Amino acid sequence: MEILDAGVIAHVGVSTPDGPLVLPMAYGRDGELLYLHGAIANHLLGSGEEQEICATVTHLDGLVMARSPFHNSMNYRSVVVRGRGRRIRDYRRKIEALRLITDHVVPHWDDVRPPSRSELRKTLVLELPLTEASAKVRAGDPIDDPEDIEGPWWAGTVPITSRFGRPTPSSDLNHGTTVPAPVVGLTGSTLDQRPRRQRG
Repeated sequence: MEILDAGVIAHVGVSTPDGPLVLPMAYGRDGELLYLHGAIANHLLGSGEEQEICATVTHLDGLVMARSPFHNSMNYRSVVVRGRGRRIRDYRRKIEALRLITDHVVPHWDDVRPPSRSELRKTLVLELPLTEASAKVRAGDPIDDPEDIEGPWWAGTVPITSRFGRPTPSSDLNHGTTVPAPVVGLTGSTLDQRPRRQRG
């Protein structure tokens, strides 16, 4: 679950009447359920309701440079989730799922205007059970052929990190509006170091 909790974007695949479609989207998690949301008119989510869908989350941690390009690789952490998407119709559960999606990226649901009933009517939320999920991780040095190790070629890894910058106020922000603490807390952190809201 750590891989899912550290990510911010899931690539979601669905078989639609027009063929397979994959789109990136924000997500949230609570226990053994993954939550996805979009507009009611969202073709992908609408096609995924009560259908088998697939969601993947991948962190690219580094390039693995071998002595031969045949052995080049990448260090990564990934999760693949497959299951039947179920539409959430209950008002309270829908609100809670949207809060989980919002707070998964940045825990600031309590610092912003809650969605209106009109916005909720235009929003589709699916839950995807995590019962069929598999993780794959690659870390460490390149694995070269023994006869190449004594050769003159360089081998090693190039780390990759995603780091949050300083928040930039909107050009139409009212004077004196303060930046929420969870947003301030992102500055300089990586995805794995994001502030998390503790649930009661």
